[in-house]
Amino acid sequence: MPTTLLQPSYNIKMRKLSLFLVFILAFQLGQAQELRARVSVLANRVENTIDKKVFVTLQTALNNFINNRKWTSDNFAPEEKIDCSFLLNLEGTSDANVYKASLTIQSARPIFNSSYISPIINFQDQDVTFKYIEFQQLEFNENRVAGTDALASNLTAVIAYYIDLILGLDYDSFSQRGGDIYFQKAQNIINNSPEGRNISGWKPFDGIRNRYWLIENLLNSRYTLIHDAYYSYYRLGMDKLYDDEITARSQILNVLSLLNTFNVENPNTMVLQFFFQGKAQELIKIFSKATPPDKTRALEFLQKLDISNASKYKDGLK
Repeated sequence: MPTTLLQPSYNIKMRKLSLFLVFILAFQLGQAQELRARVSVLANRVENTIDKKVFVTLQTALNNFINNRKWTSDNFAPEEKIDCSFLLNLEGTSDANVYKASLTIQSARPIFNSSYISPIINFQDQDVTFKYIEFQQLEFNENRVAGTDALASNLTAVIAYYIDLILGLDYDSFSQRGGDIYFQKAQNIINNSPEGRNISGWKPFDGIRNRYWLIENLLNSRYTLIHDAYYSYYRLGMDKLYDDEITARSQILNVLSLLNTFNVENPNTMVLQFFFQGKAQELIKIFSKATPPDKTRALEFLQKLDISNASKYKDGLK
């Protein structure tokens, strides 16, 4: 009889304890995760014979794959998470369950003492081919990047590669050469990438602006100035704008001078173009308030370094 009387109370206590432990675990995992990623999958170019619910499932799976996985050994508080987004724009192929896509990757960094978010990455990879069957588990193993099915593994390999790039550049922006370990992880993915028909973007002969060349540039000992530029631009420039706008702007101008030297010594590198993507409006706003000599100097540098936006700089920095 005593056991019968105590059992309901015991069960209630155990349920409460279990719920409490689940809550604590969820809180700790939430703190640990590094990314606050938003994944969108567009399938407007895929033929209507394919059930579009497949792509809703894929979008959910990718969001979970990125946001629920631990990508570093560091713990991130909620306010420290890196804001990023992935837009996968699909089109069908002649092979069942195989898709070709462009992937747009964006990441941003908060600037100290402000609500402003500065773009670090704004890049489109137009060379992603993969196989996906609805409810297929998305897997990635650093020790076996290619997995058992190259086409199925190519999607997660590409995503993991860009996550390492996001982490590496974010760490670079806070400490000198802070992102090296993540660039090396991306290099590991390159070295062990999936291989097969229609899979490309991983090899030097696949093009001059691809995943291979971007990491090659970031790890090339001749290009170490680019890492100094990321650190100086963000930590010594952007982060100081609120406290000392004149000094911060001067530091950013020094970065442009540094990058100009880099470009003269290493013309037409992918990494230099990568640096400027998404920054045109930001740089125009920064230097629109500069003294006439500094504005003229900035305009001269920017028209050489970011040729695709030369007219924007000319109009914005008159």
